[in-house]
Amino acid sequence: MDAKTQQVLELTPESSLILGNSRAIHPINAMIPEIAGTEIPVLLTGESGIGKEVYARWIHRLSKHSNGPFMKVACGTLDSESFLEPVLRNVQSGRNHEEQAAGTLFLDGIEELDLACQRLLLSVLPESGPNEGNGTLRARLLSATSANLEKEIEAGRFRPDLFFRINGAVLRLPPLRKRKDEIPALLDFFLSKYAGESKKQKPAVRPEIMNVLSAHDWPGNIRELENVAKRIVALSDAQLATRDLAKASKGLTRSKLIDPMSLKDAARAALRRTEREMILKALERTHWNRKRAAEELQISYKSFLHKLKQIDTTDSMMTEES
Repeated sequence: MDAKTQQVLELTPESSLILGNSRAIHPINAMIPEIAGTEIPVLLTGESGIGKEVYARWIHRLSKHSNGPFMKVACGTLDSESFLEPVLRNVQSGRNHEEQAAGTLFLDGIEELDLACQRLLLSVLPESGPNEGNGTLRARLLSATSANLEKEIEAGRFRPDLFFRINGAVLRLPPLRKRKDEIPALLDFFLSKYAGESKKQKPAVRPEIMNVLSAHDWPGNIRELENVAKRIVALSDAQLATRDLAKASKGLTRSKLIDPMSLKDAARAALRRTEREMILKALERTHWNRKRAAEELQISYKSFLHKLKQIDTTDSMMTEES
């Protein structure tokens, strides 16, 4: 790693998310400085919650556009061309000032652009480098997707010409379940971050809790681990905060020892898991306010409390007042 890269990473709080030592992530990290020094568009792929924006910001900081803005666009919020057009207009003019670069345009969830927006984006992209072809976009283009764009093309939902224009370099980020040896460092980073923000002492995590975390498959990836760290800090009790993960792990182990369930039982279990996930996500979004969570889920407060008891969620993190 060169001196510039090391210096940039030392100044960024998410450094520990990037500098993983697992066999799965090391080759990708080694490519970043080389890719950042070019002008080719980059497509970041991987499951939701894996840290694609973190990598996009790292590329921006190491590029010659680092003096300009990092402009993130959540493509899922763009309902029509009229929403995308002013965004592109702001980054088409090149350098805002003589000393300021055009910056980086980060299109998050690019698969969510409708075909009209895709056509508009394609019209401003250069054929090759940023100063070639007829394109007017001068910012560095980075895109991210959790979808399989090749399948989206086959289904007619994504333009093949746009796909080939945005994937000059493709970085496929591995899910957390394939880099579990990095869980201790990631957890320590998040515990330090949220304990500091809450002005609390960083909670200790015993080896048996780390075993629970290592056994979990992490479908929500790093974002899910971050939420677990938030709960540990909020409760000041790692065992209580990871109780649901431990139950899930034990349930998986037991399921391997018993006969397969019926289709009806499987459907009921899937429904309970879905309800539980929706309830926990609503609670997290409303800072564990039960009344607000019930309103968001569009069910009565009484029904919400009943379902809450069914999933055995701790009340110590919740409030009733709106």
